[in-house]
Amino acid sequence: MIMAEEDKPKGEEEKKLAEKPKTGEKPKTVDKAEAKPKDKEARPEKKPEEKKPEEKKPEAKPRSEASEKTAAGRDSRDSSRGGRPRERRFPPRDDEEVKVWKPKTKLGWKVHNGEITSMHEVMQQSSPIKEVEIIDKLLPELQEEILDVGRVQRVTDSGRRMRFRIVAAVGNRDGYFGVGESKGKEAGPTIRKSIERAKLNIKEVKRGCGSWECGCGNPHTVPFLVSGKEGSVNVTLRPAPRGVGIVSGELAKTILSLAGIKDVWVSTKGHTRTGINFARAVINALENTNYVKIKEGDNECLNIVAGQSKQPEPVVEEVQS
Repeated sequence: MIMAEEDKPKGEEEKKLAEKPKTGEKPKTVDKAEAKPKDKEARPEKKPEEKKPEEKKPEAKPRSEASEKTAAGRDSRDSSRGGRPRERRFPPRDDEEVKVWKPKTKLGWKVHNGEITSMHEVMQQSSPIKEVEIIDKLLPELQEEILDVGRVQRVTDSGRRMRFRIVAAVGNRDGYFGVGESKGKEAGPTIRKSIERAKLNIKEVKRGCGSWECGCGNPHTVPFLVSGKEGSVNVTLRPAPRGVGIVSGELAKTILSLAGIKDVWVSTKGHTRTGINFARAVINALENTNYVKIKEGDNECLNIVAGQSKQPEPVVEEVQS
């Protein structure tokens, strides 16, 4: 008998097609309640962990009051900035190390041992001053002034290099003064270097009462007319009576006041806007007071003093009318 097409057995491919859901029909879902839970495997019970003994921390060493204050201030600053406190790299030092002067020259050993006690004795020595500590010990009341601050540049392959040029002056306002010049990349170290050079270039000035209009006898002005030159600048210093003051520009006024001169007339020629040449011309004029030959009677008549004045000036009281 011939079997109909419907009664024929389906092949494997037809069975797979029959198992797939038809389009539009939703797949059968199984409820969770109907699904039987799987049996949990038996697990061994955990044993309670044993507590380890706590290790004792080493006790902190007591700090000094100064270190506690610095640490508290540092913590407060760091917390205010929003960061954690930083650890200090080096331990605090209560006592700062004081530098001890060890002389390196023969003149320095004489000053250190007390053989030379005044700056006038140092000026009479033939050896130059090579140590700043000599000036610091013999003239402890030196005052410092900055005369000029300029910028210099140097053209190189990589470009222009800018540097500072600083001129400084020192003096005790009683017969001793010095001027120094230095150059450097930073302003602070250059200023300190110029001050050290000014101390090494210390000069002694002769003063007196050289004006014919004044007869006070106190060393308040130059004892006689002197002049100095540097470049195109010529400076002439003329004795002035007491109470006139320093009649000059600001640069020369600073140098003359540091040297201890209170009254003087200053006349100049040349390009005085070049501050360095103007300052050097004034220095040359003051230095020339030591090279003028003086008669024996003029020292007492004009009351000429080299360096510091021994007798203090009398105080003049004004009488109210």
